[in-house]
Amino acid sequence: MSVAAYKRTISETESPRQIERRILSRVTGELEAFLADYDSASQAGRGAVLAQGLRTALWENERIWTALRDDLAEPANQFPAELKAALISLALWVERETQVVMGGGGTVSPLVEVNRNIIRGLSGDAGEPVAAE
Repeated sequence: MSVAAYKRTISETESPRQIERRILSRVTGELEAFLADYDSASQAGRGAVLAQGLRTALWENERIWTALRDDLAEPANQFPAELKAALISLALWVERETQVVMGGGGTVSPLVEVNRNIIRGLSGDAGEPVAAE
């Protein structure tokens, strides 16, 4: 099956919300794989964790959030203005926090926590926010 046919099949069987949830879940799993090692590492050890694959996962997460931000900024986006503003603000925070982590600072936990909460929202579960472990 060609890539175009595969994409067409996915878009015909999944809603945009399901696709967003699936993509965000995948990258969140990648971030979680490095969370404990990075967050508990010394400054010197964090560089090694970044090189082992965390940097790639962070870059993918930032790319997803940039795409979401760009979609929200489109005039055709039907979300309420207040929700769009809040999500754009969150996307900008993710970009800033990602740069801090890529530089060896901060922790991965808040990025994972934000993603988990957005995944819950995309799943239609508006319960209590989920904290990163």
